[in-house]
Amino acid sequence: MSTAPPDPRTDVAAANPATRVTECRSCGSADLREFLSLGSTPIANALPDPAETGTPDASYPLAVGFCAGCALVQLTHELPAEIIFGADYPYFSSFSDALVKHSGEHVDDLVAQRGLDGNSLVVELASNDGYLLTQFARHGVPTLGVEPTPGPAAAAREAGVDTLEEFFTASLGETLRAERGPADAILANNVMAHVPDLNGFVAGMAALVADDGVVQVENPCVGDLLEHNEFDTVYHEHFCYFSTLAVQRLFARHGLTLIDVEHFPNMHGGTLRWTASKQGSPSERAEAQLEKERAAGLDDYAAYRDFGETVRRNQAELVELLRSLRAEGASVAAYGAAAKGATLLNSSGIGANTIDFVVDRNTHKQGKLIPGARIPILDPQALLDRRPDYVLLLAWNFAEEIVRQQQAYADGGGRFVVPVPRPKIV
Repeated sequence: MSTAPPDPRTDVAAANPATRVTECRSCGSADLREFLSLGSTPIANALPDPAETGTPDASYPLAVGFCAGCALVQLTHELPAEIIFGADYPYFSSFSDALVKHSGEHVDDLVAQRGLDGNSLVVELASNDGYLLTQFARHGVPTLGVEPTPGPAAAAREAGVDTLEEFFTASLGETLRAERGPADAILANNVMAHVPDLNGFVAGMAALVADDGVVQVENPCVGDLLEHNEFDTVYHEHFCYFSTLAVQRLFARHGLTLIDVEHFPNMHGGTLRWTASKQGSPSERAEAQLEKERAAGLDDYAAYRDFGETVRRNQAELVELLRSLRAEGASVAAYGAAAKGATLLNSSGIGANTIDFVVDRNTHKQGKLIPGARIPILDPQALLDRRPDYVLLLAWNFAEEIVRQQQAYADGGGRFVVPVPRPKIV
C-alpha cells in the first residue's frame, strides 16, 4: 500500500468537476458547435507516482467546438486552473534545445526592431523557467516574468530572472503599470491557449503595454492543426485553439490592432506569432494570413466537422500499426512524456500492453507515469540499454531534434514511428 501523501488535486477535482461551456470564451456567443470528442481523459501533465497505485487517475470530458460568432475553436468543457496547474507542474521549457534557439532569435530580433535598451521594460507572461527572459541579459534590457507554477518560477529566479509567481489578470496588468511603468514589449508565448478568461488576459496586456509598445503572442495555429491532423495537441490545459481571424477580433475588443503575423511551420507543429499595438494597421503579411485562413474555411464549421472524421481514421490506423508490430514480436517504446502524448495514448486506447516505456530528457518527469495509460517514464539512456525495436514519437513536434539526439539508437537498427499526420515508420 502506498504511503505517499494524496495529491491535493484529487480533493479539488471532486469539488470542482468539469463544467460544460455554453458561451464562447471570447465573444460570448451561445452558438458553439462541437466537432471532435476524444472521450474522457486524465489531466495530461498530472504525472502519477508509481507508488500511488490505489486510485485510478481522474479523467474528464475532452471535446472541442467551433464558435460561429467569432471563429474561435475551444474546449466544450472546462476545469479550474488549480486542478490543471498543480504545484508539481512538470513542464520546463529549457529542456528543449529547439525552443531555446527559437527564443534567442526572437529576443535578438525584438531588441533590434524596437530599439530596446537599459531604459526599456519587457514583460513575459507565463515565463516558465526563464528560458526566454535570460536571453535579454546580453542586451542589458530589464525584464519581468509572470509565472504561476512554483517549480518553473523558482528555476527562473535561480537563473536571475525577476519573477512574480502569479496568474496574469486584467487587474495585475493595471497594478504592474502603476508600480513599474508601461511595458515596451509584452511577450506571451504558448500561454494564451491556457487561459480560460481570454478577455481578462488581453485586457491586462492592453493596460500594461505602452502606447507605442507592442504585444507579441505565439501559439500553435488551428490551421496547421487541421492541415496536419494534430489532434493530440488537444488537452484540458489548452482551452482554445487560435486562428488569426479569431485573434484579430479578440485584440480589437480591447483596443489592440493586429499589425503583423509570422508563421513558424516547424515550431510545435506550426506556430503563429501575432504582433499587436495600440497604433498602426495590419501589415501586408497580416492581411495575407487573414485571407489565407478565409480561403481555408477557418471561419466555417464545415472545415472542422471534416477534421473530426479524419482524426477517427488516424487513430484507427495508428492502433492497427502498433498492434501488427507487437503481433510480429517487436518491442515498442515511446519518446516524449509530453501532454500531447497523454492525449494520443489515452484517446486512442493505447496503454502499457502496447508501449513498454516512455523516455524523456526532462528529469522532473523521469520516474513518474503517463497518466491514464500508466506507462513508466525513463531517462533516454533506456533506449540504448533496452533496445526496443520501435520508438513512437509522442513529441513529434521535435522529431528532428529527437532523431538527431538518438542517432546511436538508430545506428543500432532502431526505428521511429511518427503518428501524425498519418502513422508512418521512419
